[in-house]
Amino acid sequence: MHYKEAKSILSANNNMNIYRGCTHGCIYCDSRSKCYNMEHDFEDVEVKINAPELLENALMKKRRKCMIGTGSMCDPYMHIETELKLTRKCLEIISRYGFGISILTKSDRILRDLDLLLSINNNSKCVVQMTLTTYDENLCRIIEPAVCTTKARYEVLKIMRDNGIPTVVWLDPILPYINDTEENLRGILDYCIDAGVSGIICFGMGLTLRQGNREYFYRNLDRHFPGLKQLYQRKYGYRYELQSDNNQKLMEIFHKTCEKYGIAHNNDEIFTYLHTYEETAKMEQMTLF
Repeated sequence: MHYKEAKSILSANNNMNIYRGCTHGCIYCDSRSKCYNMEHDFEDVEVKINAPELLENALMKKRRKCMIGTGSMCDPYMHIETELKLTRKCLEIISRYGFGISILTKSDRILRDLDLLLSINNNSKCVVQMTLTTYDENLCRIIEPAVCTTKARYEVLKIMRDNGIPTVVWLDPILPYINDTEENLRGILDYCIDAGVSGIICFGMGLTLRQGNREYFYRNLDRHFPGLKQLYQRKYGYRYELQSDNNQKLMEIFHKTCEKYGIAHNNDEIFTYLHTYEETAKMEQMTLF
């Protein structure tokens, strides 16, 4: 890792990335794409060491409370967070100033900060988002090798439920010929149902590839799934969106299951919820979905 003194921390949409790069090693990671102009190796994580100070200055100047988002680009709970605690320091500031937080992770390290998440949720609004892709634990260790497995994330979702913190799951990506099966989908949905998630974001059964992440993904296909890279290249060429042949069938199962169990599955509605700050957050959380 290396340190950087950043000039700003919040985007126009009030999202922040404390880190740039990641050490989770997920074979499909879009954040590796060249279009993000990362000027260092992806695993050589850039640390915005002054992120807490920048965040506090930004929140002090805001005239209205809002939701602060983090985790959409790089996971706020990768390995170095254990030592640096920058995510925790930012949560402390968000809690102190009465803002909301929408946080996305694949890591059970988020449980370390349950006290702050509860504080934010009790005073404004906190939503924890978890990415779930693979029900099979052995397969999960291959495609997401350096982060806790899906079962551990499911346990996190249940702990959030038991503490009254709403959760949203990202069902993404689903890799053609690897985890695009009904068994995998139903296993993940069963976890979501049992954990009482409020909503599931899904853009379809497939993944996206572009320069940077495509090469890394194919190297890992060669390593773990010999011959599959050639199948991908013949079928998809250099497409950005790679849709599973099972997309229609699996999406029908997805929507019907969500309808049956009262889980929000309209992406636009969920995103609106994630970005909306309510003064009476507790009542809103009980009725929105």
